Amino acid sequence: MEPMSSLESNAPMVRRLPVRGYMWRTDELLRFGLNSRNIKALVETGELHRLRYGCYIRAGKWNSLGPGRQARERILAHAHGTLTTSTGGFVYSHLSAARLHGLFVWGVDDKVHILHRARPSSDRWGKDVRGHTETFTEEDVVQVQGLRATTLERTIFDSVRMLSYPKALVIMDHGLRIGADVSAIADLAAVSSGKRGIRTLRKALDNADPRSESAGETLTRELMQRLSIRPPQPQFEVQSRLGRHRMDFAWEEEKLALEFDGRTKYFDFKPTDEVIFQERRREKALAEEGWRFIRIEWKDLFQERAFKERILRALR
Repeated sequence: MEPMSSLESNAPMVRRLPVRGYMWRTDELLRFGLNSRNIKALVETGELHRLRYGCYIRAGKWNSLGPGRQARERILAHAHGTLTTSTGGFVYSHLSAARLHGLFVWGVDDKVHILHRARPSSDRWGKDVRGHTETFTEEDVVQVQGLRATTLERTIFDSVRMLSYPKALVIMDHGLRIGADVSAIADLAAVSSGKRGIRTLRKALDNADPRSESAGETLTRELMQRLSIRPPQPQFEVQSRLGRHRMDFAWEEEKLALEFDGRTKYFDFKPTDEVIFQERRREKALAEEGWRFIRIEWKDLFQERAFKERILRALR
């Protein structure tokens, strides 16, 4: 038998990831029989993805997730990597709590937000963590997906104050839609005069509409208000030969409907071609009743002049 070359002897032994699970700390992978060289090799070959220091996720799982799900996995990775328990000294808050509660968020960071009563002396939160030091009581804390997080109302209160108005309105709309107590949020605002972002909070609370079914609808409504376009009726119902239909926005007198075609609407629940076929069938039936349609996409929200001209031309 020929002796192994030095290159072969230095090559790391091929090791496979555990069959069960998809997220592991370094110490867990070591217990499964891998060593540091194996872990590094699995990362380099694309089988393992490093989520944060000392915590890894199966790369196939990670790559299959959309941005929203990836952001939630980062929170779970923080909890898993730091051995967070239900009696930990901090709570997940702000945008991380918003994600745990399932709130719509748009255009925000994907850091892990945690709330402490006092800043830790070591100040070692990690590069992927944004720490906040504010007072809170156990009444502000609930269990969400097995983790300690701020209540829905406190989450909205904290998140909205750190965002620009359109982004804040997205969270406020959806929070009220899924059952947040508007009076509890108003009470928090009433005792928070002078706090950063409180004006944005109050404006979002005054202009929120829980009928909004997506971030895109909220931003469309906000843009029309900012551009001084006569407001349409949201979630307007109308009858056709196929039954009753609900349109995102409608100007009833002009029989003009505005529909937001966000990617989620077509890709999350049903096959794309089936959904589009049903949409076009519905639109044809409503056209027979005299309705006209304007369809907009995400990119249209950032072409404000063209957006306004298009709607005003159709209204004329």
